[in-house]
Amino acid sequence: MADEDIYRKQTFGQKTGFGRRPMLLVVDFVNGFTDPEVFGGGNIAEAVAATVPLLAFFREHELPVAFTRIVYADDGADCGIWCEKVPRLRELTEASPESQVVAALAPLPGELIVRKTQASAFFGTPLAGVLLAKGIDTIVLVGCTTSGCVRATAIDAMSANFRLVVASDCVGDRALGPHEANLFDIGQKYGDLLTAHAIMETLATRAAA
Repeated sequence: MADEDIYRKQTFGQKTGFGRRPMLLVVDFVNGFTDPEVFGGGNIAEAVAATVPLLAFFREHELPVAFTRIVYADDGADCGIWCEKVPRLRELTEASPESQVVAALAPLPGELIVRKTQASAFFGTPLAGVLLAKGIDTIVLVGCTTSGCVRATAIDAMSANFRLVVASDCVGDRALGPHEANLFDIGQKYGDLLTAHAIMETLATRAAA
C-alpha cells in the first residue's frame, strides 16, 4: 500500500481551508538562513523568490503581515539548549546582519516583527495573543526551514486552533530530503498545502465576492 493510501485510510490530510481573516507569517527569511555559508542552502533562495509576489499581494489587499527573526542577547544570556545543539545560532543578535530580514522581503512600518529564541514563532512570544486581538483565524505560512522553524510553527498554529495554509513553494530547507518529508507530513497533519499562485487566486476570488 502506498504511503498516501495509508494516510488517506486513516483520515489524515483533510482540508481545513481559509477562515474569515488570513495573515501572512514569514518565518526566518533572514540573511543567515539564505546564505549557504551560514544556515542556508537547498531550495531556500527559490522559496524567498516565490514569496515576493505573495507578500506584495497581501500588502496590496491590505491583509496583515508578520515576520519572525531569531534574536539572542549580545552576551548570550538567553541562549539555551538549542544553542548547544547549534552553536552558531548565538551569532543571531539584534544588530547582526545575519538576523535581518532579507532585502527582497523587508518589513514595512507597522508590520509585526516577532523576535524569538526557539524554533516556533509561538513559543515564548506574544504572537498568539496579538493574532487573537486582531481577529486573525488563518495563518498563511512561508519561510524556512521546512523541517525546523516552519514545522514547529505549523504544529503550534494548529495547537492554538488557527487554520493553517502553507505556501508549498514558499518554504525551503538546506537539504531537500528533510524539506520534502516534512512538507508532506505538515500537509497530512497540520495544515493545507497550496502554491502561492493558488493562495492568491483563492483570496482574490473571495475579495471579489
